[in-house]
Amino acid sequence: MDNDIFSAGSPWQGPGRPVAVLAINRPSGHTFTSHSHRRGQLMHAISGVLVVHAAEGSWVVPTDRAVWLPPLVEHEVSVASEVEIRAVYVEPDVCPALPQQCRVIPVSALLRELIIRGADMPQHAVNPAHEQRVMELILDEIGTAPSLSLHVPMPRHAGLSRLCQRLLEQPAIGLSIGDHAGQLGMNERTFARLFKRETGMTFGVWLRHARLLLSLPALARGDSILNVALDHGYDSPSAFTAAFRKTFGLPPSAYLAKPH
Repeated sequence: MDNDIFSAGSPWQGPGRPVAVLAINRPSGHTFTSHSHRRGQLMHAISGVLVVHAAEGSWVVPTDRAVWLPPLVEHEVSVASEVEIRAVYVEPDVCPALPQQCRVIPVSALLRELIIRGADMPQHAVNPAHEQRVMELILDEIGTAPSLSLHVPMPRHAGLSRLCQRLLEQPAIGLSIGDHAGQLGMNERTFARLFKRETGMTFGVWLRHARLLLSLPALARGDSILNVALDHGYDSPSAFTAAFRKTFGLPPSAYLAKPH
């Protein structure tokens, strides 16, 4: 049912609705299975954390951020902690003015209030001119928002892709680059060169980035720093906190409480 909300025949699909906003609340552990939308979609987490998987990579979407998905992008969404979603759907003929690739953006105070206002609008226009202005402002805010580095690029090489997916599922795996290379029948130099070409990152940078991003849902759930550190491949809370602060500019305890 989740994936059919905007199917043909839905009142939200009628004419005069180039942009529509829907409130969707889901519990921790819920999954929107692999699907795509005819419309472009912005998923904004008012509270909670989402993890979005697509062919381009995986995106972690904590509170006060949003992920933009162009039309027809196949994706799967996991709810990492109880989430309040406000989903903005944009007709394809409007999307060329918006980003053409998936990205995570910050949600400004203005965009947040516009999205909330849009979700409260009735399905059928009551004050079309006012509603159109609200929706146009939403599009302006999406189009001008900067992209955030909450993205884990996924390699297209089959062996590397399987490795990265396993590391996303089990981030505490402690094997060395030599171990991973050997499992793929490569030497370290070939592995390192191929990984950099496929992802734009060295393996070490990719793994550190992935582990830190994957730690955000656990932090949002209120897990202890010790457990989060150990579950994500760090030997101690201090090592995790230092890496987190270096990447995000804040200690993990403060990150999710502050918009960026």
